[in-house]
Amino acid sequence: MTAAPIRILAADDHLVVRLGLVALIDRQEDMKVVGQAASGRQVIELYRVHKPDVTLMDLRMPGGNGVEAIEAICKEDPRARIIVITIHSGDEAVFQALRAGAQGYLLKDTPGPEILAAIRAVHAGQPCIPPLIAAAMAERLRTPELSPREIAILKLIARGFSNKRIADELEVSASTVKNHVASLMMKLGADDRAHAVTLALERNIIDLESLRLR
Repeated sequence: MTAAPIRILAADDHLVVRLGLVALIDRQEDMKVVGQAASGRQVIELYRVHKPDVTLMDLRMPGGNGVEAIEAICKEDPRARIIVITIHSGDEAVFQALRAGAQGYLLKDTPGPEILAAIRAVHAGQPCIPPLIAAAMAERLRTPELSPREIAILKLIARGFSNKRIADELEVSASTVKNHVASLMMKLGADDRAHAVTLALERNIIDLESLRLR
């Protein structure tokens, strides 16, 4: 008796990327795409509908980011098997995704056969963390974590805000902002404010999308 195909939910807000994944998967006799999502909100909704065996998803999507979607899915279904496929290789992106509950983490330049092998491995209950990603995770575990307030201040620094303007924006004292800036720079190992922003972007602690004015 032939085993049932692995049922896969594919989520990416870029149509060309998503259709490429779907075409790759649907050529496999042991796999079947049961749903396609283009936003964080939609991937959660479609997961509830289809209960896929494996969810393949990007980290940066509109309507709630990928980490939030992973957390929501895993909270509802602790048995969920999720593979992140993204352009983001920074240690913070890896850490947040795996902490949220993803079992696999791939970059978008991963060859097709390796993507398929990862799907089969995660479906079988085995994690799939390539050496480059494992190294990023190990690096993240060696570094101190920025607080939510420090990240908020870092985003404002990246937008060119002075300490005084940050204080006004967050409705705190200038001395409080100064202390947070000193702390986040020490944690990042930054020489100055511009260096702190550069390091935060490289590590995916912040991203360009998050810096857009709302």
